[in-house]
Amino acid sequence: MNYWIIVPAAGAGRRFGSETPKQYLPLLNSTVIQCTLDRLSQLENISKIIVPINPDDLQAQTFTYQSPEKLQFVAGGVERSDSVLAGLNAIRDKAQDDDWVLVHDVARPCVRLTDIRHLIDTLSDDEVGGLLANQVRDTIKQTAANNFRVSSTIPRNHLWKALTPQMFRFGLLHQALTRAKRYKVSVTDESSAIEALGYQPMLVLGAYDNLKITYPEDLALADYLLRQQA
Repeated sequence: MNYWIIVPAAGAGRRFGSETPKQYLPLLNSTVIQCTLDRLSQLENISKIIVPINPDDLQAQTFTYQSPEKLQFVAGGVERSDSVLAGLNAIRDKAQDDDWVLVHDVARPCVRLTDIRHLIDTLSDDEVGGLLANQVRDTIKQTAANNFRVSSTIPRNHLWKALTPQMFRFGLLHQALTRAKRYKVSVTDESSAIEALGYQPMLVLGAYDNLKITYPEDLALADYLLRQQA
């Protein structure tokens, strides 16, 4: 059985508000994408790290990486799910249906390797797969569409925030994303595609510092967290 990692990196990062895609913004002494891929490259027994990028991207492959032999860059798609599916198709002739695939956000450079190893160990014999997540700690308010008035308060007792990596069998994940694309089902992560098939992925508790860089202030926080982890 093999373990593969797919890191979709074809996005433009519109919410970040920069002309430069957020994966190429400076972080520590390198860039966000370098920090993320270098950290993932430290994992043992990973067959390959597949990185779907924009077909017009001229930057990703020019950077220096700690373990370039572990990386394979492929053309990604418009949506995240398109890029993940492109990553799956890139290894289709090598992967078996029961191989595990971990999908990780390129904008999560602070993920702890201990959390990923725990995810792998926890799900090794699971029939479905699952994802890193942590419990919602804040009070959640809901509004009506285009309205900033509170319509209700959502009980947080059973609410979890989805993180990455998300880990599923190659065959099941390929089936789920292919079906979602065929029937135009909107999926925001791999778990939602699996859920659309009727499965219930397992939640595995992850650290709260598994930050996703989304807004400008997140970049400074990621810098701080990485230095603290080091």
